Amino acid sequence: MAHHALSSQESYNPNHLLDILLGKMQLKNDAALSRMLEVAPPVISKIRHHRLPVGASLLIRMHEVSDLSIRDLRYLMGDRRAKFRISDKQFKPKDKDSAGGAGAEQ
Repeated sequence: MAHHALSSQESYNPNHLLDILLGKMQLKNDAALSRMLEVAPPVISKIRHHRLPVGASLLIRMHEVSDLSIRDLRYLMGDRRAKFRISDKQFKPKDKDSAGGAGAEQ
């Protein structure tokens, strides 16, 4: 089972963030929260069990429905990173050999 790099930090606790959102929006349970955030209920469960990180799009949706800043939301779940780094592999073009496959050149 692969874990997200952030989940290895001691301070990372997405349950705290989800519980704060439940209270702020006066919701009864995770199912109501999933409806408010417009995600499937298993997404909330996977986040609670540290099997799925809180992604950027979900964080933005949380911001939209709660009026909490992105910084505050990140702080509530224990994400104390000051900078985010994106792998340089994401911006490199694919090799012709691996992208073209058989019969690419004629």
